[in-house]
Amino acid sequence: MKPTQISIPLPGEGGRTITIETGKLAKQADGSVVVRCGDTMLLATVVSNREAKEDVDFMPLSVDYQEKYASAGRFPGGFFKREARPSEYEILISRLVDRALRPLFPDDYHAETQVLVYLISADKTNMADSLACLAASAALSVSDIPFGGPVSEVRVAKINGKMIINPGYDELKNATLDIMVAGTVHDINMVEGELKEATEAEMTEALKAAHDAIKMQCKAMNELSAMVNKTAKRHYSHETNDEALKQEMHKQCYDKFYRIAGEGTANKHLRGEKFEAVREEFLAKLADEEKDAKKAMIKRYFFELEKKAVRNYVLDKRVRLDGRKLDEIRPIWSEVNYLPAAHGSAIFTRGETQSLSTVTLGSKLDAQTIDGAVIEGSNNFLLHYNFPPFSTGEVKMMRGTGRREIGHGNLALRALKPVLPTENNPYTIRIVSDILESNGSSSMATVCAGCLALMDAGVQIKKPVAGIAMGLISDPQTKKYAVLSDILGDEDHLGDMDFKVTGTREGITACQMDIKIDGLSYEVLAEALEQARKGRMHILGEMAKTLDKPRTDYKPHAPRIIQLIIPKEMIGAVIGPGGKVIQGIQADTGATIVIEEIDGKGVVDVSAVDKQSIDAALAKIKGITAVPDVGEVYEGKVKSVVEFGAFVEFLPGKEGLLHISEIDWKRLDSLQGVIKEGDLVKVKLIAVDPKTGKYRLSRKALMPRPQAQV
Repeated sequence: MKPTQISIPLPGEGGRTITIETGKLAKQADGSVVVRCGDTMLLATVVSNREAKEDVDFMPLSVDYQEKYASAGRFPGGFFKREARPSEYEILISRLVDRALRPLFPDDYHAETQVLVYLISADKTNMADSLACLAASAALSVSDIPFGGPVSEVRVAKINGKMIINPGYDELKNATLDIMVAGTVHDINMVEGELKEATEAEMTEALKAAHDAIKMQCKAMNELSAMVNKTAKRHYSHETNDEALKQEMHKQCYDKFYRIAGEGTANKHLRGEKFEAVREEFLAKLADEEKDAKKAMIKRYFFELEKKAVRNYVLDKRVRLDGRKLDEIRPIWSEVNYLPAAHGSAIFTRGETQSLSTVTLGSKLDAQTIDGAVIEGSNNFLLHYNFPPFSTGEVKMMRGTGRREIGHGNLALRALKPVLPTENNPYTIRIVSDILESNGSSSMATVCAGCLALMDAGVQIKKPVAGIAMGLISDPQTKKYAVLSDILGDEDHLGDMDFKVTGTREGITACQMDIKIDGLSYEVLAEALEQARKGRMHILGEMAKTLDKPRTDYKPHAPRIIQLIIPKEMIGAVIGPGGKVIQGIQADTGATIVIEEIDGKGVVDVSAVDKQSIDAALAKIKGITAVPDVGEVYEGKVKSVVEFGAFVEFLPGKEGLLHISEIDWKRLDSLQGVIKEGDLVKVKLIAVDPKTGKYRLSRKALMPRPQAQV
């Protein structure tokens, strides 16, 4: 066994390196590698069928990233104690890798291909997600599968004013910019991340720093491919063509498609019907045998014709499918407080895309528990994106949350997270965006609707946030290009770029970019960013007409949470043995109480819908945690009566002796008829025994002294 290995230095201090090894593990796969950085190791494999299935006209690629719990020395949770369905985090990493790989396979390669990336060793410094795409691409590079790579992916973060490549977990906590960037030696083809109101110039700087590191990694993969003699790829033939038919379709349909593209039809269903009528007119002239035999081919040619006609019209006329100018935003209307029983709600509609978003406020008990192989903790901000089939006028099986929904929801969450209140926010916040209509940019509609719903709920966000999706149509031969603002679904489908940018008036908070072509220059990228900034300003202005800042208070039916700080040593007293005390307070008052130790202090959150319940619970907690002062007057309850006096609970959990001699100025031989169990009495704390800590109380100290005894 002679495994082949290559090392790649990482930019920056510390002398970190990445090693790629092949020829040792999983040798029956078409390609397999182990990527290592520090003690973090990934095993990536790729297998592709030799032949494509019949009538498949797309790339059936599946990418799965999975973190093995053993990699971090942990047991999986749950009853079965084994890795089960992927977590949302693993799905998001799978999507990042998929989006970087997919555009680089040949257009006519349709064999089913599976990429698997496993985290097999994890340290506490080097993050595996920034190595996953490198591992997948390296596995493809050492295989004979046709692939237009290599491609790699790095994380770039701005920390203390410096751009750091693949920072560690601890370093990332101080980042003001955190984005994942994928690309080849020549181009960037995927970007996703969150920013704390970064400028367009900062983002461009980050992309350039990332691309420099990506070039080094791609160069190393090319060298590794040559070392294992895998530069020649397998031969394949997955498409059949009929040039005569293609030319005839172009002759009869192209001009009609071009004319429809210029009609400026805003209704996507009506526009689709017009395109379909041209197809039906042509198909009616073909014999049934030819239609059946060449069904897949004809479908492909129609798509290519429509794409070419629409793109050429936009480049020629500088006008879009729905009649808009290149930088024009579709009409916007919005409304808040649409759902009276929700804690916050908003409708945001832009063109034919509509989101109905709700905000729900909860306590820390509602926070999401994160129990991953490497990352543990809790999450108090959730954003869920739903895309029902009726939003596009379709009938589909409802099979639960898909990867697309998880990805779009995560992008919107990243957009809004930087503006949430970070101090004095005891709430767990959940936003749900239901897309009721969709014709492009539904994730950006989610950002806008979610922001309005937060403000409607009274959450004191720092600034409003809006999002816009940018597109690109270009022709490498003529060098013509058009940057499109607020793209339609068709413009996404037929265009070269989908670039989503969210932010406030001051800067960018999140971004996501997928590029389907080679050769996007930084000049075009800068133009798209500036056009996106102007579009974002317009959308924020439209949102401000509905609601320009958060409401000053929460809705009457929203839970109120009051936070109380108590000494650390009093946490046990509030909880009580087996939780008896805290459970009693909750049962008596109807409030919900959460206690945790933070920075050496006890932090108590008391929540309830009504103020009376909160006040009652706070009074009980303050009573338990209060330190009795000699000379203070308290109203107590007689707990028991004995021969020599009575024991009075003057504070919750604190009892003192009211001696028979301290009950009245006159001498009492018995307490019968004077005081009994359950009586409420005002008492004064007159002494605390320094040795035992017992309390001595007096009632007569609060009574006027008889004249004869003065």
